[in-house]
Amino acid sequence: MNRFMAHISLLRPPLAPMDLAMPAASALLAVYAVEGSLPPLLPFIIATIGAYCAITSSYVYNDCCDIDVDSIAMPNRPLPAAMLSKRDAELWSLFLFLVAAATALYLNPESFVILLLATMLITIYSAWAKRNTPFSWIFVGLSFGLVPLGVWLALEPAGLLKAGPGIHPAAVILAAMIIITDWGFTNCDASRDVAGDKEKGIPTTPATYGIAATARMVAGFWVAGVVLSLALGLFSNLGWPYLAAAAGAGGWLLLQNLDFVRHPTAKRGEEFFYQSANYRAVLFAAIIVDVLLQIWLPS
Repeated sequence: MNRFMAHISLLRPPLAPMDLAMPAASALLAVYAVEGSLPPLLPFIIATIGAYCAITSSYVYNDCCDIDVDSIAMPNRPLPAAMLSKRDAELWSLFLFLVAAATALYLNPESFVILLLATMLITIYSAWAKRNTPFSWIFVGLSFGLVPLGVWLALEPAGLLKAGPGIHPAAVILAAMIIITDWGFTNCDASRDVAGDKEKGIPTTPATYGIAATARMVAGFWVAGVVLSLALGLFSNLGWPYLAAAAGAGGWLLLQNLDFVRHPTAKRGEEFFYQSANYRAVLFAAIIVDVLLQIWLPS
């Protein structure tokens, strides 16, 4: 049971609402924006599970690369606490990736190509960029921004490898929103690890330029992300429930970011990291609710 719970812990359960809501919302939005309907149930479930496995596979692999740092900043994680071996975690990451790959190949080869590209980018981040450049977060954002795009293509092919109508503008906005906001999200995460990063000589942006400068940079990313969240609603024909939620949640998040700018500490960075995850979960839940309302209760 302890080993089982250690495997689950590597999936980062506190982030599960965000990591499940994002692919679910992306799948619903893709079919709604293109066809004005809901996706078939089985492909919807497969795409959501496959994307979740892709996301969590990257978490596990990152933990395999960061055992030395986590032993300082987060010693209770499964690998630094020796609840699992590095080999166990690598096999777990591989299994999750293979599930994601199988689902992508089953749904649409275009989605599989996106998965390979995203995996390559996040692997570069974990295995090399994080320890060699303060701008490693660029790789993370690009990788995670490809996730909703891959889900979109799984349900609505673009026509590059499988017949489809082309890439909808809302798909591009969705990917851009995740890329940019993930740059903020990742730097908040790095802010809580400054002590371990400095001790191990890992040049993250907070460790190199300080948490205060990082907090100001993050604010720019989140402002752009909130603007893109509103544009997403307009370009995908979502209604006032989503737009109201996006505006309200976005305003709340920017206030939290302002507080982070005023109190640039590792502890506040960690708090803002989880607040950002909750914001994303709310935003994607709002997409799901709005799409269902538009289909079930048309005006």
